[in-house]
Amino acid sequence: MTTVPTINDITLAELSENPYPIYARLRKQAPIAWVPAANIILVTRFDTIKYIDTHPEFFPAFNPQSLQIRAMGHSMMRKDGEDHRLERAVLQKSVNSDTIQGYWMPRFERIVDELIDGFRDKCEADLFTDFAAPMASLCLMEILGLTNVNWQDLCDWSQTLMDAVGNYGDDPQIWARQQQVSSLIDKALDQMIEIKRATPDPTFISQMANSETLSLEQIRANVKVIIGGGINEPRDATCTALYGLLSNPEQLSLVREQPSEPMWGKVFEEAIRYCAPIGMYPRRVAKDMELEGVALKRNDQLGLVVASACHDEKYWDHGDRFDINRKRCTHLAFGTGPHLCLGFRTARMQVGQLSVPSLIARLPGLRLNPEKAARFGGWVFRGPLSLPVKWNL
Repeated sequence: MTTVPTINDITLAELSENPYPIYARLRKQAPIAWVPAANIILVTRFDTIKYIDTHPEFFPAFNPQSLQIRAMGHSMMRKDGEDHRLERAVLQKSVNSDTIQGYWMPRFERIVDELIDGFRDKCEADLFTDFAAPMASLCLMEILGLTNVNWQDLCDWSQTLMDAVGNYGDDPQIWARQQQVSSLIDKALDQMIEIKRATPDPTFISQMANSETLSLEQIRANVKVIIGGGINEPRDATCTALYGLLSNPEQLSLVREQPSEPMWGKVFEEAIRYCAPIGMYPRRVAKDMELEGVALKRNDQLGLVVASACHDEKYWDHGDRFDINRKRCTHLAFGTGPHLCLGFRTARMQVGQLSVPSLIARLPGLRLNPEKAARFGGWVFRGPLSLPVKWNL
């Protein structure tokens, strides 16, 4: 048994620029490693991460040092056991299969079509800012039930909360902005709670406001978690899927020739494997133990790098390539175990059935703009920062 190795030559800037070569090195040389720049022990192999996520008795989600709790309050994402199950059960009613297909899909389809109608005649756009960001924000406003704000503010709030959750460098300006945004969210939420109590519907806020088990503090924390993760996942998955297809003409031709739901499902799953929108999340060590030959101490902070797990050589050859023809293998982009992402079915519908197929179908000759390169960034949360494209009338 060895102590946790320390890797000093990794910087946050390098991780944000392109973390995947760093992850490959860690998987090979130090799959459980203390990285001082991130102030956390990074775990980078698929099997180890899956073991941790499916054994919450040894690696609980609750952590009094959690940046997420500091940024958003104590939501269900940082709870374990019965406390977690009870809160999740309240929200689950909004995203079961019947509600997604019968209630949310028509509303999301209208949003997608109206956004495309707004720029279709221009023949050029940045699909990150002109489509994916407003699409994800408008859809989240609907499913959350926070319709008394505008989509631009919700995008800004989401990014501010994500910056705070990923603030491993402890930047005081990020915390100051987080506090401002938190107050704005609380004000908007308090208004909608009263409305939803009077007129219940399938939205998240309605389900929580009309539950007899959740306090105002619990509602506020869970709403902030949903705002944080509910925009970046569908936004970034949409842009990543499009980037992958437009960068690989033979794969683009294949989905155009076979535009079936299973084919679009492959596109979605490969996109979030190729670039997991949530690249890392934390867990705490409950007691002194040995893991993969490494000695861990009680209250050690672990960062489960699912973005690395999704490129693990044991399961994927050439994991840095976008390839919808891969043999199906379960990835960890949605996590696993009791904290499997609550919105995974909604994201599959939103991206795999609506946003990406609609753009490919309605923008003839859609292609990357050769004069403006697409940009990716981030590591705790990673995705395209811009996706300039052109198409024909």
